[in-house]
Amino acid sequence: MNSRDFLVELGTEELPPKALKTLSDAFTQGVEQGVRDAGLTFQNVVSFAAPRRLAIRIEGLIEQQADQQETLFGPPAKMAYDADGKLTKAAEGFAARAGVSADALQTAPDSEGKNAGKLMVQRTIKGKQTAELLPAIVQNSLDKLPIAKRMRWGASRIEFVRPVQWLVMLFGNDVVDGSVLGLQAGNTSRGHRFHAPGEITIANPAEYQDKLRAAYVMADFAERAALIKEQVTAAGKQLGGEAIISDDLLNEVTALNEWPVALAGSFDEDFLRVPPEALVSSMKEHQKYFHVMKDGKLMPNFITIANIESKDPAQVIAGNEKVIRPRLSDAAFFWDTDRKQPLASRFPKLENVVWVNGLGSIADKTRRISALASKMAERLNADSALVQRAAHLCKNDLVSNMVGEFDDLQGLAGKYYAEHDGEPADVAAAMVEQYMPAFAGDDLPSTQTGALIALADRLDSLVGLFGLGQIPTGSKDPFALRRASLGVLRILVEKNINIDLDELIDWAIDAPWITTPKANTKATLLDYMLDRFSAWYADEGIATAVFQAVRALGITNALDINRRVQAVHQFSQLDAAVALAAANKRVSNILAKNGGDQVIADVSTHLLQQAEETALAEQVATKQQVVTPLMAGGDYSAALTELAELRTAVDAFFDNVMVMADDEAVKNNRLALLKQLQGLFIGIADISVL
Repeated sequence: MNSRDFLVELGTEELPPKALKTLSDAFTQGVEQGVRDAGLTFQNVVSFAAPRRLAIRIEGLIEQQADQQETLFGPPAKMAYDADGKLTKAAEGFAARAGVSADALQTAPDSEGKNAGKLMVQRTIKGKQTAELLPAIVQNSLDKLPIAKRMRWGASRIEFVRPVQWLVMLFGNDVVDGSVLGLQAGNTSRGHRFHAPGEITIANPAEYQDKLRAAYVMADFAERAALIKEQVTAAGKQLGGEAIISDDLLNEVTALNEWPVALAGSFDEDFLRVPPEALVSSMKEHQKYFHVMKDGKLMPNFITIANIESKDPAQVIAGNEKVIRPRLSDAAFFWDTDRKQPLASRFPKLENVVWVNGLGSIADKTRRISALASKMAERLNADSALVQRAAHLCKNDLVSNMVGEFDDLQGLAGKYYAEHDGEPADVAAAMVEQYMPAFAGDDLPSTQTGALIALADRLDSLVGLFGLGQIPTGSKDPFALRRASLGVLRILVEKNINIDLDELIDWAIDAPWITTPKANTKATLLDYMLDRFSAWYADEGIATAVFQAVRALGITNALDINRRVQAVHQFSQLDAAVALAAANKRVSNILAKNGGDQVIADVSTHLLQQAEETALAEQVATKQQVVTPLMAGGDYSAALTELAELRTAVDAFFDNVMVMADDEAVKNNRLALLKQLQGLFIGIADISVL
């Protein structure tokens, strides 16, 4: 079947830069899926995205849908004719609905199963021309784009993320006859707003990129991003440093430019007295500038991307330098003003900042953090004075001028102010570390003080919000409680903090709450937090059954749970694991049917009748002596490695010994032996779950 290339380009006013890539990907996926759903085959799909256009080229798209054979069934054939041999109304109605004459009616053969004996019509549905289908496919894809708020313009009732200006739809060399978003398709695009503002005729899809490039538009998003990265890197080297290119800024700048040109500028070195993070935040967020580092220090330079190839780049640079100066002056002013007051003096202002309705102010939250962190410090023999001081200061920078202007500096501003005030190093570090880990894979607090403040802060949030019934459901987690839960688990495990989670939640619940947490808060929260372990271990490639084997014991100490899970995971890789897991399941079933908890694990040697049960009893007793101190020391891996050696004796026992002996004493003795065997493993995990 013949094929052609299809091109669609939707021209608009400038699209939102942070959403451009998402819109482009969704548009491409929607059109591609629409083409597939229509039964149209193609060779390749290429997407384009620039500030004023979304475009797709589908290569090798067939010109027509394939014909389809369809069989329709009607009423039973015996009802098709009356006594005079004429068609009944039922048969006539079926023929009319099928669009055929009475001569085309057939009787379905027995091979048609439940439809056998019914009237039947076989017909061919002619495939539609691809060009007829394309406008609806494109429109449907645009309608489904993830646009939170659409807009209308002029007197039009059409809605889109930005006003649409032009529409190109070509199938081969032909313009597709159709409209999208109220625009009739054509073959004229537009070039760069300044370099080539006129219309550009696109004769066929293959020349799209070259025609736009000649008009100073680089339509390929990835190509522009690569060019910007290359130019910025080169500019940084020319300045004698290294340009720092984050993915989020690179994507945003790529979405702002059609013809990117990197230009380097500078600012007054005096601004370098301000914390570099504030300067970088100002350059990045407000001006979309890339900053430059040398030997770990910020250089008084920036790199901007101009959307124009200027004949006088020095003038463009001077304009950018003029614009950045007041931004950096603001940062310097906030820095100087904030340092005139000690960080500690800002605490009273927190009384007027509501954290969550029903949970008091930020000051109330800080007091609870202090109380909870102090209890943890006492248990761990940590420096309580440092912890209490860090807790008192940890949220004070939220009411500083710097954080008011640069909210991404919360914690970091507090660290700088604490250092300026001469606070202890661990206290200053805790200002930042309280927010760690901020995302999956993020670093953990390096100081014990920071770790305890981070734990207390998250536990306070979890207990308070669960107490209000703000429990995450499905994809809704407005307070990021999943992340908070994982943060608690990671800190407890990776910082080797041996305090039971059950006890920590009790401590948090005992804090002076404005609204008393609900009675079931503890149980609900504890289950929720322990469930987060599943996602953690899944990321590590540990089977869910391994965690469930440990979870079945009802342990709530995160550090201990992790040690057991790692040990069971290691054990599960052994050859003996499958057989011993099956044996443990068998043991559990036998004991459950014979008293279970009432069975006493007290074996009488004189009642051991067969060599296999004697051998097992001896090995169980020996292993009990070996693994008891190992388990007491938390060395579960070594304990399970020892227990894996029981496989041969266990297999021999079940192959040759009848547990349910006729002699009641012998039977009970064998049940006691199985209880001992189960007890060895259940002290670590219920491996029958494996």
